[in-house]
Amino acid sequence: MRDVLISGSTSFKIQVPYQLIETGEKGEKPLIVYLHGYNQNIEYFRKKVDSLLNIQAYHLFIQAPYPVYNTSRNTELSKWGRAWYLYDGDQEQFIKSMEKASVFIEQIIDLLSGEIQANRLCVFGYSMGGYLGGYYSLSRYKQVNDLVMVGSRIKTEAFEGKLELARHINICALHGQKDESVYPEPQKKCIELLKEKGFNASFKLTKAGHQLEPVFIDETRKWLISSGYVEC
Repeated sequence: MRDVLISGSTSFKIQVPYQLIETGEKGEKPLIVYLHGYNQNIEYFRKKVDSLLNIQAYHLFIQAPYPVYNTSRNTELSKWGRAWYLYDGDQEQFIKSMEKASVFIEQIIDLLSGEIQANRLCVFGYSMGGYLGGYYSLSRYKQVNDLVMVGSRIKTEAFEGKLELARHINICALHGQKDESVYPEPQKKCIELLKEKGFNASFKLTKAGHQLEPVFIDETRKWLISSGYVEC
């Protein structure tokens, strides 16, 4: 006979890097938070969005907490890709995991708040980071002013009856016409719903696929400028 005397769980902590870059003149300016895609990291993502650093702002790059095992066995740990949340198809688990990641992001922003003079908060998310960026913005609506989503979908169904609370958030949704990883039509429908709710939200298709191609960065830069952001 074998008896399980104790069964439980405990936490396991790992160090997760972030980088804060300041561009432009000193003083009050926006804070832009960058959330990378699945199996990416902040070093890779910063290179992909480099031209956005010409916007006068604090640029915060946060690395996702979950390492994605690199099977090549010849890549050092710091260069492994990361994931933002755990998703097994169960929607309740999905939301719980995104909430946990959102708490993690919120803690970093709070930690840095005393060191910067941020007068506006923009969340920029791509693919997996876009899903999380949408959730973070609608759940932390008091903090967020602007949201840019690339190749993802905003989970409006998770905020049924509460969407109006976030109506002040300006939203730019960009999608590739040839995106076969995250089809554009569901995101388009979500943006149309938000517009019906009174949001200043836009959806734009580009001649691209799912990869974070330069056209997405250029469209983001133009949208930020049109929304009052200033280039260095």
